[in-house]
Amino acid sequence: MGSTALRPREHAMTLAASGDTWGISGPTFLGIYVALAIVAIVATALVRSMLSRGPEDGWPNLTPEQVAFLNGGATLARYTSLGGLRRGGAIGANPDRTLVPTGPLPVGSTPLDTAVYNAAGKRLRTRDLSRDTWVSSALDDIRTGLERAGLLMSRERRRLSRLAALLLLPVVVLGGARISDGLANDRPVGFLILLVIVTVVWMLVSLTRAAYRTKAGTRAITGLRKQHGYLAPGEAPSYATYGAGATAMGVALFGASTLFLLDPAFAADAEINRQVSGGSSSDGGAGYSDSGSGGSCSGGSSCGGGGGCGGGGCGG
Repeated sequence: MGSTALRPREHAMTLAASGDTWGISGPTFLGIYVALAIVAIVATALVRSMLSRGPEDGWPNLTPEQVAFLNGGATLARYTSLGGLRRGGAIGANPDRTLVPTGPLPVGSTPLDTAVYNAAGKRLRTRDLSRDTWVSSALDDIRTGLERAGLLMSRERRRLSRLAALLLLPVVVLGGARISDGLANDRPVGFLILLVIVTVVWMLVSLTRAAYRTKAGTRAITGLRKQHGYLAPGEAPSYATYGAGATAMGVALFGASTLFLLDPAFAADAEINRQVSGGSSSDGGAGYSDSGSGGSCSGGSSCGGGGGCGGGGCGG
């Protein structure tokens, strides 16, 4: 008798289950989708971490210009060279904003110093230095050296780091297929659509971002900032008492604003952009978040069961 009484209920549950897309209820699929997305995001982070590892045994001796390139790219490297040359009395700027040699090239100058000094002889402006073949070649050599040392991410590694975000693509395709079949099956898919949109946005943003430095490069910059903390603008350093090398290192580590402490008139005439600082292109990542909608619906109704949930929708 008891067994016979349960049959109508079992029959009703079977009918309800048969209406679920792919035989999986909406809330269950939402949980599966979120789990798969998290796995893909973690996998992306692991791939990126491996690509950006770099050497573990400290860092080699770096010139101020190498430090500048590592810290803020080619522009900061050019500014660093200008700072060292200015402190050495080798270069100045005319009122028309062109650079001009004011003394001999200092002993021990780097290839970039020589190139910038040569460009000043052509009366170039600071913003035009990047177009000078000699300067560009010197900057390319700096980049190559940092990449070989494992401190700077190569273009290929950055490309692979961005492409790692495509590990989310199968998850997005799965969600899209579920939405399509859920709509065809007249099932609510509102929350799933929201989750898929969030996943797509995360993936697209991640495809445009990659680490600039390796972890070893970041450790090098952090260590050098501690080592040369006395050169920080906040310490009010007296650059008149320091040599050209220390001045250049100050610019390399703490940004172009250091040039305005060294020589405000030169910095203004040379059109130095004081906003140029360190921390170039570091990849913070785009954090994943579900909408907080989880598996519950407004109005206290469950996503599963019959029709909708609070008029919204679930996972198809």
